[in-house]
Amino acid sequence: MRQWTVDAFAPAPFRGNPACVVEPFDQWPSDGWMQALAKENNQAETAFLLRTADPARFGLRWFTPGMEVDLCGHATLASAHVLLTETGVDAATVTFDTRSGPLVVSRSGPGYEMDFPADPPRRCATAPAGLAAALGVEPVEVWAGRYLVAVLADAAAVHAVSPDIRALAFVQGDADETGQVIVCALADASEDVDVVDRFFAPGCGIDEDPATGSAHCILGPLYADRLARPTVRFRQVFPGRGGDIETEVRADRVLIRGQAVTVIESRLRLAS
Repeated sequence: MRQWTVDAFAPAPFRGNPACVVEPFDQWPSDGWMQALAKENNQAETAFLLRTADPARFGLRWFTPGMEVDLCGHATLASAHVLLTETGVDAATVTFDTRSGPLVVSRSGPGYEMDFPADPPRRCATAPAGLAAALGVEPVEVWAGRYLVAVLADAAAVHAVSPDIRALAFVQGDADETGQVIVCALADASEDVDVVDRFFAPGCGIDEDPATGSAHCILGPLYADRLARPTVRFRQVFPGRGGDIETEVRADRVLIRGQAVTVIESRLRLAS
């Protein structure tokens, strides 16, 4: 059984966000087996694929080292990359059946375009208790969707933030999920992107994620509205890695674009 490690939202190795992708199964392994492998891999997500009667359609599930999650952008991008470049799927588009509904990924220039559900955030009247203390900085604004969004004063503040991860794990406010917080700000004028951001997710066992597709389902609509245009360029500035992500809002969907590169091909010496 083969497995690939892919750097997603990256044009070259050792950037973006690594995800492990296991070659497609004919039937799902047990949940316990998938969780154990995800823990063994110790990447933000391990993606598991299920063949269907349609050669360009697959079931897709995502596991962090600690839990199964409902939506993961970078491991979806990595899965499409593996299918289209490593396993010989001959298609311009692949569709994944997931807990978040059908997700479509298409080839787009040197990379890929993912069609995800938009998650427009709601402005919070007040910051949740403990958020500023956990982040070590006072947000200018706070928004909530699946995750909390803390808008900071400037790009330098985003780069500098050093949160108390243990404290952040208990912060939720009006967000759907606990302990998952985006920090963001408009990029400096010298940057070749519009917005810089970071994502801290101790609520699902990840201190900080290097490049996060699901976070941009929230940020895409927020900044499309703020900048008065549908397409926004983001740089997730995880120290030492980071990733480049472009979003385009179309009604209740958000197109998320990025590149991916395979860095490891391995063979699992175990049965499912």
